[in-house]
Amino acid sequence: MATHRPRLTRRALLAAGAAAAGAALVPWRALLDPRRRVTGRIIGPSSALGHRLRGGAFPAPSSSRRTGVVVAGAGIAGLSAAWRLRRAGFEDFLVCDLEPEAGGNSLSGSCPASAFPWGAHYLPVPDPGAELVVELLREFGLVTGRDAAGRPVFDPRWLCHDPEERHFIHGRWESGLFPRMGATADDLAQRERFEARMESYRRLKTRDGRPAFAIPMERSSRDPDLLALDRLSFADWLRGEGFTSEQVLWYADYACRDDFGARPAQTSAWAGIHYFAARPADEEVFTWPEGNGWLVRRLAGPLGPRLRTGAAVVRVEETRSGVEVDLLDAATGAVERVTAAAAVVALPRFVAARAVPALGGRTDGFEYAPWAVSNLLLDGPPAGPGVELAWDNVPVKSESLGFVVATHQRMGPVGRDTVWTHYHAFADGEPAALRAELLAAPWESHRDRVLDDLERCVPGVTESVRSLDVMVWGHGMVRPSPGFMFGAARQGALAPRGRIHFGHSDLSGFSIFEEAQYRGVKAAEGALASLGKRAA
Repeated sequence: MATHRPRLTRRALLAAGAAAAGAALVPWRALLDPRRRVTGRIIGPSSALGHRLRGGAFPAPSSSRRTGVVVAGAGIAGLSAAWRLRRAGFEDFLVCDLEPEAGGNSLSGSCPASAFPWGAHYLPVPDPGAELVVELLREFGLVTGRDAAGRPVFDPRWLCHDPEERHFIHGRWESGLFPRMGATADDLAQRERFEARMESYRRLKTRDGRPAFAIPMERSSRDPDLLALDRLSFADWLRGEGFTSEQVLWYADYACRDDFGARPAQTSAWAGIHYFAARPADEEVFTWPEGNGWLVRRLAGPLGPRLRTGAAVVRVEETRSGVEVDLLDAATGAVERVTAAAAVVALPRFVAARAVPALGGRTDGFEYAPWAVSNLLLDGPPAGPGVELAWDNVPVKSESLGFVVATHQRMGPVGRDTVWTHYHAFADGEPAALRAELLAAPWESHRDRVLDDLERCVPGVTESVRSLDVMVWGHGMVRPSPGFMFGAARQGALAPRGRIHFGHSDLSGFSIFEEAQYRGVKAAEGALASLGKRAA
């Protein structure tokens, strides 16, 4: 059969050449896309290992050991429990955690440019009533003495450098966190009234002699009129107080997402007011390039072999003679049984409910907000508007919480490279569905989410980004929903089960350093008491 051969014409030749040139340009365009030059990955925490607790089927123990007290969990609560045991002169303990490093949501990392946080990134200067925090900071050399009134004096070298914070609104960056750009006289009046209302709560002393709102939260008043606030949402309280200003409502919304991963409508009014009223309006904060990882290192450092990481606590059960704790080795899959006289379970409630059979798997009332934290390595500061960085940089019309700059705290010569830590609390939607979506999302999806957010307030920043790593916290923090703070679920969770004592920030209703430390210390003191040892 004869084959038809098309005649090669000049028009066909030009068309073919254009098509070939177009095809050749596609990869070059891809290479010119600055996002395609950004490298990165999704890292921890060990959700796959943690999810094995749901099944509950583990190998029989292949080895065993004994110790005085087992501390399950090496976040701030667990490390604080160990700190308290050591201060009591009790050294026979073991702290274990499924992650390869201690720290929980105060975990940190580092690169040649800087150390950086993977979670909590600051510690507010404590008032004298937060005695445990003051004592810890004194031990770490951050308290230099006392003033004439007997209040602790803190080393200013470790306080956040200026400029501390700014916000982005209407195409501009402004100092502070309250939006004044475009604010009306009524907005400013409502802002003053909001601050006056919170100041009245700060100064309020009730019939029981306690401050209305304090940190740790157990120091707060139990006046019935104040406790009734827990049954309202913060949104309802704001509405009832006549706060309608867009700026004031955004400020309240930012606060709830920042500390609770929730919107005001999802937050107890007691907890929402506590955010503002439990601290002074002009509070200062300690922060370090690695955030609260600085504190983690100093808590974990003295533990040596008494800290075992990469070991998931899969069972904590009281026996006639004490407590049995089964540990699953993340590397080998082998199970070790540790027999102890007492245990401190410094695990979030959703984990403790599966690891401690006495809890029956119940997590009633405990709800957790998913988070994503991203660390970006930048090759030099970006050019253009918005480069006059503060430590904390918050875009107002954004679903994220903005970013902090690790090198802002660097002392001595500052290099060109820097690290920005971007925070995103996922407050809208059903938490379990959001967790599943976040864990299933590819790295490119997270990259685009973060860079889209940053480009809106720092145009052209992508050109400076070399890498972008992401940490997905499926259960980033407990949410203090209406009725939770003084409801039966939280109150009941505080009770020990025999020689098993519980200590975690969940038990305070919100995830901050002071609450985690307090709960860990109190659990350690309970363990010591169950052994007949003095906690002093």
